[in-house]
This record gives sequence, structure tokens and C-alpha cells, in this order.
Amino acid sequence: MTEPVRQFAWSNMFVTPEEDPRSEGGFVGERANLVGYLRDYRLTLEMKCAGLDAEQLARRSVPPSTMSLLGLVRHMARVERIWFRKVHAGLDVPDLFRTPEQRDADWDGAVGDPAVVEEAFRLWREEIAFAEKYVEGVEDLGAMSAAGDEPVSLREVLLHMVEEYARHCGHADLLRERVDGRVGQ
Repeated sequence: MTEPVRQFAWSNMFVTPEEDPRSEGGFVGERANLVGYLRDYRLTLEMKCAGLDAEQLARRSVPPSTMSLLGLVRHMARVERIWFRKVHAGLDVPDLFRTPEQRDADWDGAVGDPAVVEEAFRLWREEIAFAEKYVEGVEDLGAMSAAGDEPVSLREVLLHMVEEYARHCGHADLLRERVDGRVGQ
């Protein structure tokens, strides 16, 4: 495999600044800040995956890491489900990908199969849609979770999700650069 050539120029960006679906900040109020930054990070991950085929999405970064862009999407679908459906809403739903026998299935199962890619993005978007609707329906960010040994506020869940996406979008930057040399945004 030949190494990709590192590229940076406006012509190599994922979208032009005028077409960028993310906000430029400027949110007013705590809820707007948490929800707005979380939305922007979700969009960033989606942008990092745009235009790649199944093999490219499943490409691992560097051994021995099992991390890939597809693995990140699967992992974030699982994390969204855990924090919003299971922990905060208290719903009894099965875990995504992970099993007691295969604890890293979100990463290990990220293979270059178009059906796996389609499922990952479908599940991720379903979990985001649930989370957005759930958060919109909870008036008080201080509302405590319905499940778990140690209650957690919706505020803390939102902040944790911003942190989770921020960390993994950094990984996505490097993973995408490794696939085709694209950097930025």
C-alpha cells in the first residue's frame, strides 16, 4: 500500500466554509451550548467519513490499533445508546455490538463490507435521533438518570458526550489523513 500524500488547502477541505453545516458557535445559554457543540461534533465525525468506501472506512490506523473510522461510528452508536437510552432514560435495551464474549466488537467487527457500513450508520443515526428527542423532552438539565447505581444528571451526560466526540474526532482526523491524506475541518 502506498502512503497517502498529506494535503491541505481549501480545495482539499471536506466542504467549503459556505457549505459547512456546523455552526460557528455563538450559542446562548447552557442547553444551547451543550446541544450545539454536541451536534457540531456529530457532524464532524460524519464529515470525516464522507466520500469513503467500505474498505477505506474499515482501514485500521497503525498496528496494533484496531481503530478505524467505521469502528468510531459503531463505537459512538453504542456510546449514544448507553448514555441516553440505558443510563439516563432507564430503558432496557440490548447493547450494540459488544457482548460479554467480545467486548471490543464495535472495533473488531468494523470490516470493509458495505452491509456493515450501512448498518453502522443507520444505528448511529437512530441513536442520535433518540438522544435529540429525549434531550428536547427533558426540561431540567439537572434531571437525574433513571438507571444505574450512581445517578447522573442530563447535564453531565451531555458534557460527557461532547468530550467523547471531541476525543474521537481527534482520532478521526488522523484516521482520515491515513486513508487519503485529507486534513482539516
